[in-house]
Amino acid sequence: MSKIPALLFSLLALSAPVLAQEAAPAAAPSLAVELNALQPAENGCRVTFLATNTLGGQLERAAVEVAFFTSDGAIDRIVTLDFKALAEGKTKVLQFELKNLSCEGIGRLLINDVTACEGTGIAATACLDGLVTTTRPDIAFGV
Repeated sequence: MSKIPALLFSLLALSAPVLAQEAAPAAAPSLAVELNALQPAENGCRVTFLATNTLGGQLERAAVEVAFFTSDGAIDRIVTLDFKALAEGKTKVLQFELKNLSCEGIGRLLINDVTACEGTGIAATACLDGLVTTTRPDIAFGV
């Protein structure tokens, strides 16, 4: 028996498991919000977020109520941050300058509520239901 047919048979046998693998399941629809940076600004602290909408359609408006805690755990303030329109599948950089807030004094950020989640074909509860949070600074951030 020739070595070429045996080699061909071996290659086909090895490739069978690859062909039989199923496609990975699609990711669940989400509104991903990353706390990206805290930077001292002229009048306070500049807070930078990255937001990615994969909810299945254009968000005409998204807004979140965020509680800022001090490093010793006390609530400093609660603010509503308006993310405005978020295109489907696109990541958007959002910066908010919070007056009279020291970046160094922030110990934790908590998304207290989603106050706006508006878009064609998107349920009002979709933003909170699909909310995924991550953080780059060494500060707790979540729901």
